[in-house]
Amino acid sequence: MPINLPSQNEKQKETDAKTTATEESDQNKDKINKVGLWFKRFTTIPISEKLFFVQYLGIMLKAGISLSIALKTLAKQTKNKRFSGVINEISKNVEKGTSFTESLRPHEKIFGQLFVNMVESGEISGKLEEVLKKLYVQFKKNHELVSKVKGALTYPIVILIAMCGIGIFMMVAVVPKITGMFKDFNAELPLPTKILIKFSDSLVAHGALYIIGAVVFILIFKQLISTAKGKYIFHAVLLKLPIFGTIIKKINLARFARTISSLLKTDIMIIKSFQITAQVLGNTHYREALLTMSDKIKKGGTISEVVGNYPKLFPPVIVQMIAVGEETGELDYVLEELAEFYEGEIDQTMNNLPAIIEPILILTLGLVVGGMAVAIIMPMYSLTSAI
Repeated sequence: MPINLPSQNEKQKETDAKTTATEESDQNKDKINKVGLWFKRFTTIPISEKLFFVQYLGIMLKAGISLSIALKTLAKQTKNKRFSGVINEISKNVEKGTSFTESLRPHEKIFGQLFVNMVESGEISGKLEEVLKKLYVQFKKNHELVSKVKGALTYPIVILIAMCGIGIFMMVAVVPKITGMFKDFNAELPLPTKILIKFSDSLVAHGALYIIGAVVFILIFKQLISTAKGKYIFHAVLLKLPIFGTIIKKINLARFARTISSLLKTDIMIIKSFQITAQVLGNTHYREALLTMSDKIKKGGTISEVVGNYPKLFPPVIVQMIAVGEETGELDYVLEELAEFYEGEIDQTMNNLPAIIEPILILTLGLVVGGMAVAIIMPMYSLTSAI
């Protein structure tokens, strides 16, 4: 019986079909990867991942492992997919012969200007391992500082949210039932009771408008403080707040001292150090002050003199310590001591903050609840005496 073998045309068709299917599959994979990369751009990279990266990169380099292999290994161990992709890209560029600094520059938003400039200094001086160790300390201290502030503010924020929630529930669900009986009587109600009833009725009838109004207000406020002028005014107000203004100043001073000290230890020029530090500080007034200082230092002014021009931002003790550091040639050491001092001050303040705020919150809650109770009880006495 004759065997029917596939013709050459049929084989070619099958091959073309497989090739087309493979190409389509590759195109689909590329599209999926592009979509995945687009979504990854919106994922945040936690500071813990950066700490892990800096610490273990320094350890691997100290152990004699090459930079490209160390980066590949860290890319596999990193849990954050976006950060893993970034490290892989840096590793590929390093393998091609690009310097570590130049490979980092496209990702400056992730690592920060401070990181890139310190790595550049480490590469030039041949002390990259030491620089990575200093960066780890810098990141760790900054992370601890932020964590302490967040931890201390969590309690009062939760209490405020709970107070607002209870207040709204009382006004919407409880007050209308209690004050409803007052409407059956034609007696003249006291002013506090009238205000309470009016506000309660308004909240029940127009609750959706209140919510929309609150959302619009928040959006407008965010838009205003995103502008240069709005941010400048808002940050000025923050610095003048009774308790939080002092905390904000101490945080900025600690970061200023710690960052300048780290940069000076890596032999980065003082003018460049001030410019980089300006980007690290959160408050606009401190940023502008540091940028102005860098220009004045460039023109020949001493650091203590230019810092002394801003007594509202930098207290006299900072100026005196910087002057001593300049005279002795140990400015980096002096600034590190100042950073330790202010970080200790912040730690103590954060530990005491709940004890400071708690009485204020209790007093506020007492006044609100007491006011509502008085507004409800007053007409009851009036009605009782009338009967």
